[in-house]
Amino acid sequence: MEIKVNFLDNLRLEAKFDDFTVIADQPIRYKGDGSAPGPFDYFLASSALCAAYFVKLYCSSRGISTEHIRLSQNNVIDPEDRYKQTFKIQVELPADLSAKDRQGILRSIERCTVKRVVQTGPEFIIEEVENLDADAQALLLPSTASEQPTYIAGKDLPLEQTIANMSEILAKLGMKIEIASWRNIVPNVWSLHIRDAQSPMCFTNGKGSSKESALASALGEFIERLNCNFFYNDQFWGTEIANAPFVHYPNEKWFQPGPNDELPTEILDGYCLDIYNPEDELCGSHLFDTNSGNTERGICALPFVRQSDGETVYFPSNLIENLFLSNGMSAGNTLEEAQVQCLSEIFERAVKREILEGEITLPDVPQDVLNQYPSIVAGIQGLEEQGFPVIVKDASLGGQYPVMCVTLMNPRTGGVFASFGAHPRLEVALERSLTELLQGRSFEGLNDLPEPTFNTHAVTEPNNFVEHFIDSSGVVSWHFFSAKSDYEFVEWDFSAQGEDANAQEAATLFALLSDMNKEVYMAVYDDLGATACRILVPGYSEVYLVEDLIWDNTNKALLFREDILNLHRLDDESLAALLERLEEADSDDYTEIKTLIGIEFDDNTVWGQLTILELKLLIYLALEDFEEAHDLVGAFLQYNTNTVERGLFYRALNVVLEVTLDDELDLADYEHHFRRLYGDERMNAALGSINGSVRFYGLTPTNMQLEGLDRHLRLIDSYKKLHAARALAHQITI
Repeated sequence: MEIKVNFLDNLRLEAKFDDFTVIADQPIRYKGDGSAPGPFDYFLASSALCAAYFVKLYCSSRGISTEHIRLSQNNVIDPEDRYKQTFKIQVELPADLSAKDRQGILRSIERCTVKRVVQTGPEFIIEEVENLDADAQALLLPSTASEQPTYIAGKDLPLEQTIANMSEILAKLGMKIEIASWRNIVPNVWSLHIRDAQSPMCFTNGKGSSKESALASALGEFIERLNCNFFYNDQFWGTEIANAPFVHYPNEKWFQPGPNDELPTEILDGYCLDIYNPEDELCGSHLFDTNSGNTERGICALPFVRQSDGETVYFPSNLIENLFLSNGMSAGNTLEEAQVQCLSEIFERAVKREILEGEITLPDVPQDVLNQYPSIVAGIQGLEEQGFPVIVKDASLGGQYPVMCVTLMNPRTGGVFASFGAHPRLEVALERSLTELLQGRSFEGLNDLPEPTFNTHAVTEPNNFVEHFIDSSGVVSWHFFSAKSDYEFVEWDFSAQGEDANAQEAATLFALLSDMNKEVYMAVYDDLGATACRILVPGYSEVYLVEDLIWDNTNKALLFREDILNLHRLDDESLAALLERLEEADSDDYTEIKTLIGIEFDDNTVWGQLTILELKLLIYLALEDFEEAHDLVGAFLQYNTNTVERGLFYRALNVVLEVTLDDELDLADYEHHFRRLYGDERMNAALGSINGSVRFYGLTPTNMQLEGLDRHLRLIDSYKKLHAARALAHQITI
């Protein structure tokens, strides 16, 4: 994690990381102002807080209340060496706690990350650099050099060279990549989380059977998502980008809808139109670009090559953003390597959907077949030894597709987790299923898995597949576990050998889709210095429903974005018009405003947790429609999961509204005790919201230039690095 420090007045310091700011000072006796803890005080507190976190984690996963658990830490300083200290952590436990849980809690404290880092002994490197932001890749593995290069199936270059190449590409783009976490909780299963230190919203997870393969996986995914603009999906890219010579890619084209909002004839082809506009309900305005919001330019469309005949077909960026998410994206050392990865994932997700929605029972993989892959067996045994039964199934549907499945059961909670993986080589598909299962997860993280169900609707409803796509945490049918499988086990093999193995395997996978009468469209991206591709298989590789283009399109943001960002400047007429659009919108009242308008607000602000319901409530207050406001306050207090502080403000507002709306009550009779209960600050805000002196309490003013929205501005700065690199590659002045 990158922590940037600013020097404030006197000895005060400001540390900024993610969306947080921490102020440090020194005691007055050390010539400070005593306004905040000192840096070493924060260090001492961190180990106590970390220990308490692991206690809380242990207790929460077992339903143990922490109400009567107390924890403290003291540091004992050696009189002869003040840098030699003993940290004594003591925990007081309830008398009725079992001996097993007492030991469990003590063992959980031993896992404290701060304690373990201190005990291991961190290495400090202190150096001068010309530019903090330019030291881009210093935070990856200290060294991936090896006398013996490591080759793995599917990679056209050794892992060491793959990592070095990808790191260099990211460095040239000015991306400062940091490793936020590593996990290796069972043998031969590694995962890590990497992110852009300057824009932490840009992050990926990697997985593999070794730390090197997991790092290569994470870097590859990071590069693929940069090339396909996925980190910036659904987000507003600012007015500067919206009016630049290009918005997404230099080869994009813009088309105007017809006079009656018809689709431009230049986009899509007959095959795609049959899928995306079967009832002739899709309009041109449905496809306006969400990211730029520049409707005057028309519809932004990106070129894809139809694989059946090599013709170029233009797909609206909005259609891709709304339906495909990250499905069908990959980067590789070569185009063929990327294609195999891309097509494998498309098959993995489509076959997974067919299995889950069809409640298909898969055949188990015989033990003698599993024994051919000892490293995979070791990982499975590691899970079994921790009390998690594992089932390995052949998901090829009788040898039709290169897909495998590893399913974990959690007897502690009754939850299950079905993880799928695909690759032309059975071993690699199996390894991917296993590593995907534990990607970024601890053993405690396996406690929130849903139970299987016999409820067909719960399994087949569209959002269940979306949950499976995002993190495989959707619901699985009990039919999946039947002893009577719907297919026989097949020890399939779609792999090829030799130097052009990836090219042959890509051809095999393309042929499978052709045999299914699927049209395939591909775009290749290499402007950033890496080879990446995006493959679309209409009617097969979408994640969201096609109807979402009409009924739940992300570009609904264009109806609200400008007015919401200029909320504090709107007059009553404009506020009423915004309120009417919000009331008419077919959106859940608990949709967050940041999702609605595509703005990354700081999660720790009121903007960051603002919902449509709360925004409507605040507008009703500003318009002095207190009855409607009171109704929404009741809904907020009953169902909203906002902060305690925000909840208390609305409790204060609620009683003030009740008195205001009751002709027989006088606020002056109650104000004294209202203030005693809720405090002056909350009451001043509540009363001000009624008399008009306070508008939109808690929402700091901003505008279309995103003033004060540092989190989103960092995201735009990140995208501008890609935009500039693409412009340079095509010699375009921006």
